[in-house]
Amino acid sequence: MPRRRIGFWYRFAAVICKPPLVVLLKRDWRGMENIPADGGFITAVNHNSHVDPFAYAHYQYNTGRVPRFLAKSGLFRKGLVGAAMRGTGQIPVYRESTDALSAFRAAIDAVERGECVAFYPEGTLTRDPDGWPMTGKTGAARVALQTRCPVIPVAQWGCNELLPPYTKKPHLLPRKTHRVLAGPPVDLSRFYGQEMTAELLKEVTEAIMADVTRLLEEIRGEKAPETPYDPRRERIEQRRRTEAQTQTQEQHAEGQST
Repeated sequence: MPRRRIGFWYRFAAVICKPPLVVLLKRDWRGMENIPADGGFITAVNHNSHVDPFAYAHYQYNTGRVPRFLAKSGLFRKGLVGAAMRGTGQIPVYRESTDALSAFRAAIDAVERGECVAFYPEGTLTRDPDGWPMTGKTGAARVALQTRCPVIPVAQWGCNELLPPYTKKPHLLPRKTHRVLAGPPVDLSRFYGQEMTAELLKEVTEAIMADVTRLLEEIRGEKAPETPYDPRRERIEQRRRTEAQTQTQEQHAEGQST
């Protein structure tokens, strides 16, 4: 299937966004040969800065296969932003849907039309203290199993040094380098033909995130933690610590009263 034309809105966005990105960031981009020349596919990308969607879009724009990001449906209804989101072919996610798969119907349709759909499987900026990928959500796995399209793992590093996660003050100097490495497709063939259970989706997601993490290890030249940071597990542990602290304080207060 031929690749879709980039179109006016994407070219317009590139004219606006590329100059500041070129000024702010040096580039060390590798693995472009792993981006499919034709047909629909998914990229699974780690997320560690509010800047990296723009920098990553720049990387993939230069391959000729522009990414279609998933974004909250409300953004598509807001003036110029909404017009740009629609015009560049970004994909609305309807979070109010009660059917998890139907929330990604537009992504499935885009892949089947021969588009690239870019997923941030973590769902938000990483909360890992050292910037490693967290556990992923299952959206990319759902679309991958439904379409059996190639899933290209992509790791990036450097935008987090320009604008660290959960901060608002950029570190402009010295000039940072945006490093990107795209790998070969994740081998998901062993999962095809199975019932799409929660456990299967979890296994597929873990396989995707493992490949992304390995690529980031190569970029950073160091090993990631054995167990990825899990926000849900961390919330449970924090709740337990708070409850234990409260119980200790109550016991101490009772001891003083007697």
